[in-house]
Amino acid sequence: MISADITVKCQFYDLDPMGIAWHGNYPRFFEQARCALLDKIDYNYDQMRDSGYAWPIVDMRIKYVRSLRFGQEVTVTATLVEYENRLKINYLIKDIETGEKLTQGFTIQVAIDNNTEEMLFQSPPVLYQKVEALLC
Repeated sequence: MISADITVKCQFYDLDPMGIAWHGNYPRFFEQARCALLDKIDYNYDQMRDSGYAWPIVDMRIKYVRSLRFGQEVTVTATLVEYENRLKINYLIKDIETGEKLTQGFTIQVAIDNNTEEMLFQSPPVLYQKVEALLC
């Protein structure tokens, strides 16, 4: 499938009072990697809106294996695993230095027609076209 990687360095403002990355920051790290993936597909949020669809997240799961610490550099990988009826993107956060898996998760987004505000049960053709162009 299609993947994109970003590098994140855990900053002081990412930490909770116990000195580890606050759990609420991980969705932000996922979002940064998701945008890199959507840019690669050429169907990021501006293109989604312009094509007549919104793609809200309807489900997100995060499995915290080991906490990120101040100054730690990690790779966040976003991988498209489903696109026919919904966008399912898997995420993997790994320590750059050791390669150790730190966090994994996924998000699920569904297409909403901007005019009717109805959820679609199948992804719109524009997404198929963009993904298939990369896979060929």
